[in-house]
Amino acid sequence: MRRSSDKRTAQRIPLNTLAIAFGLAGLAGVWTTAGRLFGLPDAIGQVLWAGVLVAWLWLIVAHLRRGARSAESLGAQLRHPAQGPIAALVPVVGMLIGADLYRFVPVAGAIVVIASLIAAALFAGWILAFWHAGSLPPEAFHGGYLLPTVAAGLIGATTSFRIGLPGVAIAAFAVGVFFWIVISTVLLARLAFFPPLPAALTPTCAILLAPPAVAGTAWFTINGERADVVSTALLGLLVLMALQQLALIPRYRVLPFSLGFWSFTFPLAAAGGYGIEWLAVAGFAGWQVVAWVVVALVTVVIVAVGVRSLLLITSVKLGVRRAENVLRRADDLVERR
Repeated sequence: MRRSSDKRTAQRIPLNTLAIAFGLAGLAGVWTTAGRLFGLPDAIGQVLWAGVLVAWLWLIVAHLRRGARSAESLGAQLRHPAQGPIAALVPVVGMLIGADLYRFVPVAGAIVVIASLIAAALFAGWILAFWHAGSLPPEAFHGGYLLPTVAAGLIGATTSFRIGLPGVAIAAFAVGVFFWIVISTVLLARLAFFPPLPAALTPTCAILLAPPAVAGTAWFTINGERADVVSTALLGLLVLMALQQLALIPRYRVLPFSLGFWSFTFPLAAAGGYGIEWLAVAGFAGWQVVAWVVVALVTVVIVAVGVRSLLLITSVKLGVRRAENVLRRADDLVERR
């Protein structure tokens, strides 16, 4: 008898795939900043932002369609100790898209940013309450736990200020900094005193690079691009976190490639964007050359991850098709007998 297909047996797409749109948004942000600092045409950045919008919408639709065919509920996936916090990337990327859209269509951009801010705040409140239940195993704690409050707060600070909401920006900045201190403390304790993260979650360690960079960009946005006590302190923290990531490269190199490698992309882009802003503030002779090296490095790494991802997806699809063909042939042989 031919196998019957159960429309409720599909597995949900892992939420870490949402990092694809997040990484692309980081790349678009770097090129937008470079275009502003170097007087380049805005077209490059806008082409990249269009790609971010397509990836963001495609991922949302793909998750919803697969979820409709899955026996696992969305609530169960959001409560998953490894996957749940990563869902914050949906409104976080929405904020970034809305802030860019605001430059050309202010009303539409403001609506997208505000709606994303509300969604991020509601999700952060819900997941904080869920964490209070005390049912999370310490081993499950990873860098993605910085996303619902730290990433959403600090990126919310930048985007809300850009659409003319300075009070919201300051409040969001405070939320981001507070939870950066709290969650980073817990995360570093988990990494130090518990078994190492599994290979699939190890790339999330790169997220530790992002908070000082995103906080620095938010501070520059709110207070202007100049060297002061706060921006200098954030630069120092970024340098230390960058040195940590360099020391972790030997551990990253032995990991098998997966879509989880997109976790490396936004932190690198955020650090690169804040770095070239600081290079412009420093204004030493030849800073433009150094800045272009940073932009090129960020671009090469993210493009490389994108190409590897396409190759991986293609190989998986081919493998699935071959397996399906084998099953069909086996079913045909059974029916003939």
